[in-house]
Amino acid sequence: MVRLAGRSNTADVFDLIHRCRAALLFGSQTCQDASMNTPILSSLLSLYPALQQLPEADLHEVIDTQARVLRASVHTQLFDEGQLCGGFPMLLSGEVRVARGSEQGRSLELYRVGPGELCVVSAATLFGQGPLPAHGVVSADAVLLLVSPIGFARWTAYEGFRQFVFGQLSARLADVMSLAEAVAFKRLDQRLAGQLLGHGRQILMTHQALADELGTVREMVTRLLKRFERDGWIRLGRERIEVLNPEALRLAAGAL
Repeated sequence: MVRLAGRSNTADVFDLIHRCRAALLFGSQTCQDASMNTPILSSLLSLYPALQQLPEADLHEVIDTQARVLRASVHTQLFDEGQLCGGFPMLLSGEVRVARGSEQGRSLELYRVGPGELCVVSAATLFGQGPLPAHGVVSADAVLLLVSPIGFARWTAYEGFRQFVFGQLSARLADVMSLAEAVAFKRLDQRLAGQLLGHGRQILMTHQALADELGTVREMVTRLLKRFERDGWIRLGRERIEVLNPEALRLAAGAL
């Protein structure tokens, strides 16, 4: 085996495995090497201040030998259900949509990850060493640091960073519990009315995208949207929804 100067055989093997995993997950067009230059490191520390609690040597060694900066375009699938977790993503820019799929092809959005936030599905899978229970797709062009499972284990050995991860797990669990409550106890028309609020008067979204967020089929969403339009609450256009009566939607979301 060819050895790199100053690195062990183990490090060489990890580098090869990590390159292969990244290439498989992201594809050759979106997986790029990037040096840990000062702007990237500054952005990382600013977005994830818990990293500043790590010993400087461990912080830099993991970044230099157990992590890779990746660029992924919108619609790129970062990970899929049933896979082993190939790394821990830390977003520097962009957004990732994490959802759970069904055998019928439907999808229920669990949460979205933005800069400074953590993907708790990835974290929980790395802690439990099991398969991923959800899939992640880039919803806005993203730049992220992909930390290897070895690097993640080293960082979470320190209480400060570990508490940060557990805090994110707790917050996301509360969100998912609220989602489960809505799915179980609220009618679809209530949830759809609530989904149309908070985006301004013009919503640039397809019926399919709304259905994916609500975990239902497009035909049901289209039927309800047409009912809302007949009631004068909204006006439908091509991949566009205009909110005409937000107060009616607000009442419907809470009282239907």
